[in-house]
Amino acid sequence: MTWEQRAKIDSMLRSQSPVPTGTIEEQRAGYAALMSHMLVPDGVRTTGADLAALRTLLVEPEGESRPGTILFFHGGAWVVGSPETELCLTAGLVVRTGFRAYSPDYRLAPEHPFPAAVDDALAAYRALLDAGEDPSAIALAGDSAGGGLTVTTLLMARKAGLPMPAAVVAFSPGLDKTRTGASMDAKAGIDPILTREGLQASDELYLAGADPNQELLTPATLADPAGFPPMLLQAGTNEVLLDDSTRMAERTRNAGADVILDITAGVSHVFQTFAGVLDEADQALDRAALFLRQHLAPTPLAPPGRPVGRVAGPAPVARGSATGEGA
Repeated sequence: MTWEQRAKIDSMLRSQSPVPTGTIEEQRAGYAALMSHMLVPDGVRTTGADLAALRTLLVEPEGESRPGTILFFHGGAWVVGSPETELCLTAGLVVRTGFRAYSPDYRLAPEHPFPAAVDDALAAYRALLDAGEDPSAIALAGDSAGGGLTVTTLLMARKAGLPMPAAVVAFSPGLDKTRTGASMDAKAGIDPILTREGLQASDELYLAGADPNQELLTPATLADPAGFPPMLLQAGTNEVLLDDSTRMAERTRNAGADVILDITAGVSHVFQTFAGVLDEADQALDRAALFLRQHLAPTPLAPPGRPVGRVAGPAPVARGSATGEGA
């Protein structure tokens, strides 16, 4: 454990306000500015694409890609964030796996509260299938709110009669809108950025009066994971959302599905965004990439390297990712 690196990041995060301030536009601009300080690895090219009528960022290796597709959902508490803000995570997985990745710009609250983001995530997955992608060559991945969307997409896909993807990777996923996990209080003050008060503020915008006691909002305790594909859940011991992952893992295991709970000591929410700065972040992404390579089939139906959906031309590579907003 590189404690000096961890302490420096912890101090930086504590300089941020744990409660959202300003207008929604200001919050989104502030989040993007924070994320822009994080490192995007070399070796990728980005292109604008259209997936299920959603603006989408296609991230590919600069060289020839390996057969396989990652559908990546960005974080930001369902209120802020974009495919560009989490590019360091998406690109980090792409360069480590050789797979291409699509990151859709799903609708955000408060303009589009629950279940808009869930509907968009399912639509993006369905679009890949409709384009001829073999589900055994598709993985869902995401961080924070986006990590939550990986699980709810599975639930919605199953309900719609769609085949399951090959695997799921979720970084510090938000899986409990009731906020009943013991870590919410046990890690208060230890978590350098997320607080119950701050999470409540974003929850109110996303829920818009919806009852959090339903599987699409609190899958950690209410969803049935039977039949889920292999899942990797990564989290840090210093985050109030830790029990979102631990309880989801227990529930998944009890349902007879494959799950790996990967907890790193002394790190905070979505610590993987600090790859290139924090050794543990690089190591966690390495483990996530190995998991994906192990579970994606080698030969999808769609020709490898062919983009799905309308390609809109080159998109700027935003040097961004971090935390600052929770699921």
